[in-house]
Amino acid sequence: MYLRAVHAEHSIPALRQFIKENPFGLIISAIKSVNFPTIQCTHVPWIIDVQDDTSETELGTLRGHMAKPNPHSKALSEAAQADSPSNGKLAEEVSVIFNGPAHHYVTPKFYTETKPSTGKVVPTWNYAAVQAYGTATIYFDSKASETGEFLRRQLDDLSHHAEANVMGFVGGDRQKAWEVSDAPQSYVDLLRKNIIGVEIEITRLEGKFKMSQELGKGDREGVIKGFEALNTDQGSKIARTVEERAALRELKLSA
Repeated sequence: MYLRAVHAEHSIPALRQFIKENPFGLIISAIKSVNFPTIQCTHVPWIIDVQDDTSETELGTLRGHMAKPNPHSKALSEAAQADSPSNGKLAEEVSVIFNGPAHHYVTPKFYTETKPSTGKVVPTWNYAAVQAYGTATIYFDSKASETGEFLRRQLDDLSHHAEANVMGFVGGDRQKAWEVSDAPQSYVDLLRKNIIGVEIEITRLEGKFKMSQELGKGDREGVIKGFEALNTDQGSKIARTVEERAALRELKLSA
């Protein structure tokens, strides 16, 4: 990831929280194979595990699953078999990209300070993203007990996270969350046999908030007002994020 200092987010807890709030990531691998394309990518919802949520340095572990018929799954399983005939680790590093929910084109018209004075402005794109890199273990052997245990935990935890934190189904005055046990066990067992598990020990975690924080105050305020004037949910989210990142930068500069 290209990281200008002004856009970089170095806080590991903040990067872990970003993944929790935006769990739908794109896993990318580059595995040489005579049977499958070298570069493959798949959109996957993830769970991030952390032993100590208060830790400032722990990167965590990602857990996900993929359909067995997916050529990407087949390539991962083939490569993992080189390590072990029953589940195994990949020799090659993999990466997962997580994008924030709000991103948008930024017109030069928003730069109300610089555009009138010099005209030296160009369009750009505001966005937020986190990239995780690490070593993957592939649970492809449906007959192995460790595969069954991994997938049971993965499906339960992912469903709970999505129902509670994405949908807001927490019971009480809100709807009750759906649970895997609500589906027939035989049906769940059948589906479980047709997926593989992916566990990634994160070795590198990078984050970027490119939200106009490099601009002067006048242009930044123009960006905020410009996005607010769009009267869209996306525009409002961008405006609020620009404000938040500007405040964080000012805080760092004053420290």
